[in-house]
Amino acid sequence: MPDVDRARAWLLTVDGAPQSYVDLDAPTHLEFEYARRLAHVLDTAAAPGRPLDVTHLGGGALTLPRYVAATRPGSRQDVVEADRGLLRLVAEQLPWERDSGITVHGADARQWLDAAPDDSADLLVADVFGGSRVPAHLTTVAYARAAERVLRPGGVYAANLADGAPFAFLRSQLATFSEAFEELALIAEPSVLRGRRFGNAVLIASHAPLDIAALARRAASDTFPARVEHGAALRRLIGGAKAVRDEDAVPSPVPPGGAFRIG
Repeated sequence: MPDVDRARAWLLTVDGAPQSYVDLDAPTHLEFEYARRLAHVLDTAAAPGRPLDVTHLGGGALTLPRYVAATRPGSRQDVVEADRGLLRLVAEQLPWERDSGITVHGADARQWLDAAPDDSADLLVADVFGGSRVPAHLTTVAYARAAERVLRPGGVYAANLADGAPFAFLRSQLATFSEAFEELALIAEPSVLRGRRFGNAVLIASHAPLDIAALARRAASDTFPARVEHGAALRRLIGGAKAVRDEDAVPSPVPPGGAFRIG
């Protein structure tokens, strides 16, 4: 769907859910709140402008790969998307620069990650939804450990998740990734964290200390301000939640009607 306010901007929906927004003339314009929060992680993971090796699980309209290509020229990016029909549509209707360093792979995210080389990525960004739910096989300890293996020392994992109170899914994901990574943080709107509405939350994991102060400044100054939880506050949120094993995995919860909106 075209954006009537921006000449070459488009909204991509999948099964009726807003999935991606891209402005072909302005790749650094990020319309969705969660995309801006993932971009905060990308921006603070290394010195400004430094090229990085980035793996994106979930492609959509390639919003974040285009953003990285614009803000960190020379980066090498692998985009893994299982929906080959979607990849063809995006290539035809929303083409990206062929010299951008972006390579697209039509594959299942978990299978691709399991086969990826050790220490091959500086950042791993997961934004995989089957319609409006995170698939079960991307929620487990085995998946988290595969992500940890693929990341270089000091690398950063960031995932777009969605949940609402009492946060059974989100808490289980934090518990799961705490088994594979030493450092965790979460970015979400206060209204979501207080359980007032269902919404997106960005999970961040690394072995290296995260720049919490920089993330907090960026999140707080956003159009829709968000909060960064870490340390003791995050441990309280996890509470007694258990890590997810492959045999117990389920998709993220079905969002209530009207839960997702364009930010």
